[in-house]
Amino acid sequence: MESRQLGHTGLRVSRIGLGTLTWGREPGEGYTAERDAADQLRAFWEAGGTLVDTADVYADGGAEYLLGGLLQDKVPRRDLVIATKAGSVPDPERRFDASRGHLLASLDGSLERLGTDHVDLWQLHAFDPLTPLDETLQALDIAVTSGRARYAGLSNFSGWQLAKAATWQLAAPGTRTRLACTQMEYSLLQRGVEREVLPAARDLGLGLLPSSPLGRGVLTGKYRDATPLPGSRGASERLASFVAPYLDETAARIVDAVVTAADGLAVSPLQVALAWVRDRPGVTAPVVGARTAEQLGEALSVEGLSLPHEIRRALDDVSAPVHRYPDQDWSEL
Repeated sequence: MESRQLGHTGLRVSRIGLGTLTWGREPGEGYTAERDAADQLRAFWEAGGTLVDTADVYADGGAEYLLGGLLQDKVPRRDLVIATKAGSVPDPERRFDASRGHLLASLDGSLERLGTDHVDLWQLHAFDPLTPLDETLQALDIAVTSGRARYAGLSNFSGWQLAKAATWQLAAPGTRTRLACTQMEYSLLQRGVEREVLPAARDLGLGLLPSSPLGRGVLTGKYRDATPLPGSRGASERLASFVAPYLDETAARIVDAVVTAADGLAVSPLQVALAWVRDRPGVTAPVVGARTAEQLGEALSVEGLSLPHEIRRALDDVSAPVHRYPDQDWSEL
């Protein structure tokens, strides 16, 4: 698998990342059993994949714990770029806590569960409006200078939040840690980042790590029938609401276009959708989650696929979001 530079840093990562959102939970519809997780990690490593993404809240720490156990005997730790996140909390009154104390304590917990003395990339899971941003960002500086994290990034920050954070870090070069990336949902079904987040990231030298690059599984075409496939997220009582926003008429039209393109290229809809987002300007590496090694294998097979210009243009058109003022020159409106 080819690798790419992560933003304006020296860190290189595989251009497809492996997500672990469904790891570490009780096996069931939409979730990944421990044996399947081990098979996925091994297959990913054998394909040349390096970037493995997790978070301290995935399965309440279970995903990190499972990944840490697999690093002991399945895949060499030195061959992987381990990325985790902190800041989300299971509190309905306060969903995010990016205070310095909470973040650094969370990082220490992640390192213990992962069984490593450092993570390669540590990301703020979301913006916390109750904590001063300079305090939050100082936690990133401490993590890097202490050696507990090699690089730092953001996740789920809006355009102005990302620009403010990245500019603050750039204001004192050599003292503050330059941000490497931002992780955001991005797919043919969700192109909202193109409005402000992606232009800001590109201007400030941050790489983009798209999450849910397959539209939460909808772009694979498996939800075209009224009844979700057994074992899918859409058939899971806990995860059906995660898929539901992308089951409307607009999404169906985009999925039909992806299926048509796939038929013309003799590949799968998954491969078309993943190749589209992987090769978008500013993207470093889409993070793909899979329930089984077979599903992951299909995603990894996209390595040799480049979409023809005509197909990319058609997919761009059918999925184009409505961005007018102030994104366009006001004089053209």
